[in-house]
Amino acid sequence: MRQISCLLLFALGFSWATPIRAEDNAKAIEFFEAKIRPVLVEQCLKCHSEEAAKDKKLRGGLKLDSKPNWMLGGDTGPALVPGKPKEGTLLASLKYDGETQMPPKGKLPESVIADFEKWIAMGAVDPRDGQARKKPVVAFDFEKARQFWAFQPPKSQPVPVITDKKFTIQTPIDAFVVKKWNELGLKPNQKADKRTLIRRAYFDLIGLPPTAEEIEAFEKDESPNAFAKIVEKLLASPQYGERWARHWLDVARYAEDQAHTFDVRPKGNAYFYRDWVIKAFNSDMPYNRFVQLQIAGDLLPAAPDTDLFTQLAGLGYLGLGAEYYKNTAREQAIAEELDDRVDTLTRGFLGLTVSCARCHDHKFDPIPTRDYYSIAGIYYGTNLTDAPLVSADVLKVFNDAQKLIKDQEEVVNQYLIQTGLLAARSALPDTAKYLMASRKVRDEKLSVDKVAQEAGLNKYFLDRWVKYLDPANAAKVPAEFKEWFTSQARSESLEFIFVAASLAEKIEKIEVPEKGNKPAKGQNKPNSLMKAMVLDDNAPYRVPPAEAESRFLIGSAKQDLVEMRKELDSRKKKSPPQPPRAPVVSGAGQGMKVYIRGNPMTKGEDAPKGFLQVLATTTAPQPAPKDYTRLDLAKAISNPENPLTARVYVNRVWQGHFGKGLVNTPSNFGSLGSKPSHAELLDFLAAEFVKQGWSTKWLHRQIMLSSTYQLASDEEPANNKIDAGNVYLWRSSRHRLDIESWRDSLLNAADRLDTTMGGPTFNLHDASARRRTVYAKISRHELDGLLRLFDFPDANVTADKRTSTTVPQQQLFALNSEFMVIQAKAFAERIAKLGTTDEARVTAAYKLAYGRLPESRELELGLSFLKTPNKPEDKLTRWQQYAQALLAANEFMYVD
Repeated sequence: MRQISCLLLFALGFSWATPIRAEDNAKAIEFFEAKIRPVLVEQCLKCHSEEAAKDKKLRGGLKLDSKPNWMLGGDTGPALVPGKPKEGTLLASLKYDGETQMPPKGKLPESVIADFEKWIAMGAVDPRDGQARKKPVVAFDFEKARQFWAFQPPKSQPVPVITDKKFTIQTPIDAFVVKKWNELGLKPNQKADKRTLIRRAYFDLIGLPPTAEEIEAFEKDESPNAFAKIVEKLLASPQYGERWARHWLDVARYAEDQAHTFDVRPKGNAYFYRDWVIKAFNSDMPYNRFVQLQIAGDLLPAAPDTDLFTQLAGLGYLGLGAEYYKNTAREQAIAEELDDRVDTLTRGFLGLTVSCARCHDHKFDPIPTRDYYSIAGIYYGTNLTDAPLVSADVLKVFNDAQKLIKDQEEVVNQYLIQTGLLAARSALPDTAKYLMASRKVRDEKLSVDKVAQEAGLNKYFLDRWVKYLDPANAAKVPAEFKEWFTSQARSESLEFIFVAASLAEKIEKIEVPEKGNKPAKGQNKPNSLMKAMVLDDNAPYRVPPAEAESRFLIGSAKQDLVEMRKELDSRKKKSPPQPPRAPVVSGAGQGMKVYIRGNPMTKGEDAPKGFLQVLATTTAPQPAPKDYTRLDLAKAISNPENPLTARVYVNRVWQGHFGKGLVNTPSNFGSLGSKPSHAELLDFLAAEFVKQGWSTKWLHRQIMLSSTYQLASDEEPANNKIDAGNVYLWRSSRHRLDIESWRDSLLNAADRLDTTMGGPTFNLHDASARRRTVYAKISRHELDGLLRLFDFPDANVTADKRTSTTVPQQQLFALNSEFMVIQAKAFAERIAKLGTTDEARVTAAYKLAYGRLPESRELELGLSFLKTPNKPEDKLTRWQQYAQALLAANEFMYVD
């Protein structure tokens, strides 16, 4: 299908060429420690290690206890080839693909095998070098550990004095950055032009481009605070919260369903948490309160101006966490759920990989296994449930109304049940006739209607008797029917009449209940024969409520039912709507023991509930371990004395503006993480952030009003030789829009964007959907193809940054997808109304798409293309093709 001129598309600069970023080595080691080492220790090293060799138990000549050993391979060749999962023997044996099957006692879960495949594909990073170790450390020296930079409380550093007047110092950030430039011999770029700067600000703060009119107004504004006014306008926009909530939702691994259970039931109320995060950013909720409400909002004393939505909906941070199938290996499933909570909590708020201590003491950071279970124990025994977002009084009114409804529904149901039982009771004396008639239907192959009419029987009951007495049911019916099924007598014979009469006599003695499926007072409990005849689903005298109404309700009884249902409808109308309920984590943790090697079946010492020992430096009195709650944990994390919380968050916000953090591993501030590029600046911002009331908007202003933020993105060869990665911020970094901003901008250009805020999600499968992408359904079980194609993170785990890949399918989406075609048609229709000539319309198209006028060459190219006749195979008009080319071009989806 030819929908667009590829020549025009590439002439306009369509390309997706961005470098593919390699996995950080630190992340790969984290993955090994969390996912691979514990399995090797538990499942493999007994037979594949130096120790096994010493004990003469080595199998296959393969050792897996260090990288040098597994690189040697075994008797059958290389165990694995880093980066090539299809080569080597290890993965094939784990998959039971071939003669060698490991472990021999049973195949590992598919998720574990997938982890090994991912590990090998990532390069099989393994920090075990095989060197002999000195005597093991039996305890952590926490005082020494606290000398590490991340565990030192941030201090408000003195702002460097810069005497060079060539660069304007607008905020303290600039002074710290200039100091680094001077040390390294870097020269900064010039300030970005106004069009570039306003586009950068708009996309950074609200995820949408400015209009041509807004750009023009900014370019004409010569006041010294012109850009500050733009920043304030955007921070006040409700769309700011939508944009910055999405950054946090990556960290919170927000999603609406589960990937680890057979019963994938979407949580239709998950959106309350998303809307809570949006509201929190728009209101500039202090970050320490933002933390506390997400961990223990239900335990915090309610502020006078705090509604239940604000108080409780933030608990979705963990309330929407992983849930595992528990019918088998229940304790293991609970352990996996706890690991998700510990990992999301500690990476998200503290920037520490505490989950690496689940099976053994952390190999790189001062986190003993006991500390992992001290935090996990705070959640062991808690529940993932829903909490009403209304007062107890409002909830009581609703519940009372629902009880009235249920009571009346039961009245209606019992009325119909009694009608059915009355019909059954009336038919019971004719059991012998029904038995003989059913045999006649079967023997003579007659219709039920015909035989019922001739015998004066109810055809409904006769039909049920015929089905009940089908020979295929002989083994399923009560013992009283044995003679019936063994008799070969014909329906008219004396022998058969005797068998039928004998069976009927037994059946006719049963007591039919007077109400529901329970016997009336004074009646015996239903015996097996009565149940088989009246109560069971296939019972010949059973009359379900629907059948009772349609077949046996007559005369005034029908009107009685009408009146009952009128009352039911009246009660439903009077009932208030169901109160909103938000997903939360609730309850108190019971505490835990350490699981040896992470195995729930092998328990070790007690792990008293509490906080990480390396961070437990607060002077405030602490509760006893047995009394330690989620609220105590929340206070420990949000304590101003905590050296990590403010640093980690400031770094995340910095990354949101510059593309990378001052620490380039935003969720790992430990030994394996990156060291800060500007340690003093990070400390200064973290300390000032707390002093400024933990205000995110204050932080935005500090960053965006700096001269550093406002630099142009041009390359400079001399600087590139010193700092090609722009670690020291001598220029702005050009970047591709994430999928949310790109899709929203396409809808915006096509004048199709629905800016309605909040509420239930929509499905991206609907190409005609118009809402902002932050409101799209996010699935852990099956992530939407559009999101996956454009590097949306896996919602099963907390994500600290987005990757940016370049694959052919991305181009194909821009060329051929239904979504792009819809936007192109709408954009073309919009353009058509903005001018009377092609030249005027092309000019309008550039202003709408790029916020600028076309250059002469671009105008010439567009007019030339529009004059070219369509080809027979084209599915779009020339204007629609041109519109699609403009929307798919690099300029539309890249920001300088």
